[in-house]
Amino acid sequence: MPVTERRRTSARRESLLGDQPGAFASARYVRITPMKARRVTQMIHGLPVDDALALLQFAPQAASKTVSKVLESAIANAETTEDLDRADLVVSSAQVDEGPTMKRWRPRAQGRATRILKRTSHITLVVTPSPKTEQAPAKADTKNRKKGKA
Repeated sequence: MPVTERRRTSARRESLLGDQPGAFASARYVRITPMKARRVTQMIHGLPVDDALALLQFAPQAASKTVSKVLESAIANAETTEDLDRADLVVSSAQVDEGPTMKRWRPRAQGRATRILKRTSHITLVVTPSPKTEQAPAKADTKNRKKGKA
């Protein structure tokens, strides 16, 4: 179902995509710390989806497996619900929010106990069709302007 046939849009979709075409997927309550998951999502932000999946496949971080599953889900959502071509998709947004923290205790010397925090994450990936390449010359002009050449 293309975007134009949509009767209602969810508030979540509205906040992530607005009126743009695209899709998103999220994994909630993932048992990995948000800091470690953010390292992985920052690597794939802005990449084409095929390049991002190849990068995640060989990344040594433990979070890369979960992030690749979320990315596959976002790609499938874009292909089925929005009728978008996989070759044109780009990871436009990658968010990792903090979920609830489980508190545990660890026994220590002399009858003491220390707290262990087991953190969870909410991972959200947004894929959109790639923007037009007409904007590339404008970036080159600003680069030359800063150097004083043009």
